[in-house]
Amino acid sequence: MDAEGLFTLEPAGAVAPAGFTAPGPDSPLAVRMRPRTLDELVGQDHLLAPGAPLRQLVLGSTPMSVILWGPPGSGKTTIAHLVAGAGDRRFVAMSALSAGVKEVRAVIDGARRERRAGGRPTVLFIDEVHRFSKTQQDSLLAAVEDRTVTLLAATTENPYFSVISPLLSRCVLLTLQPLDDEAVRGLVKRALTDERGLGGSVTLAADAEDHLVRLAAGDVRKALTALEAAASSATAQGDTEIDLGTAEKAVDVAAVRYDRDGDAHYDVISAFIKSLRGSDVDAALHWLARMLVAGEDPRFIARRLVIFASEDVGMADPTALLVATAAAQAVQLIGLPEAQLNLAQAVVHLATAPKSNAVTMGISAAMQDVRAGKAGPVPRHLRDAHYPGSKGLGHGTGYRYPHDDPRGVVPQQYPPDDVVGQDYYRPTTHGAERAVADRLPRLRRLVRGTDDDAEENGVQA
Repeated sequence: MDAEGLFTLEPAGAVAPAGFTAPGPDSPLAVRMRPRTLDELVGQDHLLAPGAPLRQLVLGSTPMSVILWGPPGSGKTTIAHLVAGAGDRRFVAMSALSAGVKEVRAVIDGARRERRAGGRPTVLFIDEVHRFSKTQQDSLLAAVEDRTVTLLAATTENPYFSVISPLLSRCVLLTLQPLDDEAVRGLVKRALTDERGLGGSVTLAADAEDHLVRLAAGDVRKALTALEAAASSATAQGDTEIDLGTAEKAVDVAAVRYDRDGDAHYDVISAFIKSLRGSDVDAALHWLARMLVAGEDPRFIARRLVIFASEDVGMADPTALLVATAAAQAVQLIGLPEAQLNLAQAVVHLATAPKSNAVTMGISAAMQDVRAGKAGPVPRHLRDAHYPGSKGLGHGTGYRYPHDDPRGVVPQQYPPDDVVGQDYYRPTTHGAERAVADRLPRLRRLVRGTDDDAEENGVQA
């Protein structure tokens, strides 16, 4: 560690990757099991192909600045360790939680001196870069632009929201994906037998393994932390096998009978949607909690809420779609655990909202007619009349502009001949849709030219 309190690269042959503390026997299991080579990195195959940016970054073949975006436990810090231990580069690591503009400028000044003296290039790793203010991020721009430093930044937040555009445009954005269950399972098994890990001191029952993998929800650090706690508990009890009960007690989370790829997955989401549709807010919150505790992808839940808002609430409460969409955006922006509050708010709104499937039935009936061949040409007066020669074809001739009428509605044929007079949308009288149900018959009569009294009396649409 240098005078500025930052970690810097030491010559090759150091015990730990330069810029980081060497793991000891009492270091957390997740730290001891950190991959030592690129080949040991699991779960980011889309970034590890020959010539891919991540491989070039680790091997030091191209001095490109990179932003690593991914959820906790997906390997961002591991990649930084691999970069630190590879290539003839000076490596400096800092956290945006504790560093400021002063520290950033000190690193840049040091890198500039090293460069002028013909020394090694500098790689600057900034963890949690989204926590830097705009001013702090601005202080990096010139140095990244002229490659005084090669920036390696890590963030769990969407960089399009949390990183300033000028810095983002100067970097390659690499998106790390959550590890799938099989990748997490493989790393748990490796930790059980590897000498850096538990060295075969305990075994893991199949249902306990399933529980730890499910609990991790793609976060391998979480899985290994839970495994270490369970192993310690089993050893303290004189057991050589970690059973489900021990695993549950060690992490204080009950094992939820839920398989994200099996029948339980579909059964629970079905019960969730049916509870929302049935307006049972308490049951809906239970099923939401069941999925969250089991490690269900919150984005999947959010997508289903957005669908439900139109499918089962619709025009009975037009704000439902806004609430569901906002919750989905919050999941992307914030992530768990905080986003569970956004999901819960949306669930309460949707469950207690008046219900209508009139939108669903309307589009279904319209699509059924189209598939049955009821299409027909676009009426001539509705065709595009903006391009040269269109008027000679009669396009737009006879079109009536609704805003020219004081009612804002004029008698005019809008559908093709085959479906004139078809009523696809049949509103209910539930919630806000009651007003639509009251207004729609009059609109249809005006548009179809069957409401002579309304036209004569100037009735507003």
